[in-house]
Amino acid sequence: MSYRTPRKRTAMVKEARNALLAGRRVVLTTHLNADGDGAGSEAAVASWLRGNGTEVWIINPTPFPDGFRFLMENQDWVVAAGSRRARQICDSADLAVVLDTGEVPRIGRVRDLIRDIPTVVVDHHPPGEQSIGGISFRDPQACATGELVYDLVQASNGPWNDYVAQGIYTAIMTDTGSFRFTNSTPDCHEIAAEMIERGVNPEATWTRVYGAAPLRKFKILRHALATLDSDPELGITWMTVPTEVYKELDATPEDLEGMVDIPRSVDGTRVGVLFRLASTGEIKLSFRSNGPVDVNALARKFGGGGHVKASGAMVAGPLDRAIEEVLEVTRKAVRRQLEKGSE
Repeated sequence: MSYRTPRKRTAMVKEARNALLAGRRVVLTTHLNADGDGAGSEAAVASWLRGNGTEVWIINPTPFPDGFRFLMENQDWVVAAGSRRARQICDSADLAVVLDTGEVPRIGRVRDLIRDIPTVVVDHHPPGEQSIGGISFRDPQACATGELVYDLVQASNGPWNDYVAQGIYTAIMTDTGSFRFTNSTPDCHEIAAEMIERGVNPEATWTRVYGAAPLRKFKILRHALATLDSDPELGITWMTVPTEVYKELDATPEDLEGMVDIPRSVDGTRVGVLFRLASTGEIKLSFRSNGPVDVNALARKFGGGGHVKASGAMVAGPLDRAIEEVLEVTRKAVRRQLEKGSE
């Protein structure tokens, strides 16, 4: 294996690793509605630190996704943010680790729980305006936060176990779109290869994450497809998850995983958008870009963020007005990019 931690990360890796290994009671968290990178990174770090004798708990702003619980060595490590136990754990913790986000709004109610705890941020998203303070291990050039977690474990000589390897592999696999997005670098393939050598089964992992879904997901998709619409001139395609259907089927955010890829996949689409009503009454936006349009910059106009080609945000309702406003801003962004390309 030829992968080596990039030189520019060396000092950050050392500082973050030393802080994590010095902690004796550590709280891990990630962004709202954790995805495979957030959940996989948490699972890997939890198992790694537990292997070093550290007490570790995962306390997320929203429930740990059921679809990624197979990554957990022990389900008791996951504690609900709104519980009394979460407050007790955080009151006695000596370190908080925020994975796969570095923004205050993205950790929701966990922010109040860890406000007074020394913090390490491990993230691969471009920095925003409301950064979480503390020790920073961030590199937007990493394919996933899972790559940065690999750097930490490797720099510590492990200990490695099946759950550490599985978490890192899942984090990288999901955030690279099963190794098909432009962030699928040679480095990420080399790390994935090592995780396979350490026992990860690629087919079984893909099947656990993508190979099965509850029937309600397809029922939601059936109704959402009826809303599919586009602006063919600018290459913008959007779809809405009907609120009534979502509630009637008692759906969860996990049921919508990957659904934004439907509008993104329509021929000629430059930007795909998915709209849905969140439990807060706000409208959840998911943006995907097929070309040079920076949807991270687009999402930040609405207080969100993410990646250049995949980002999200929350806006105020009602839904019809939100769709109108978001599409207007998206059209302007696409036009600017088209004008830039014609210069």
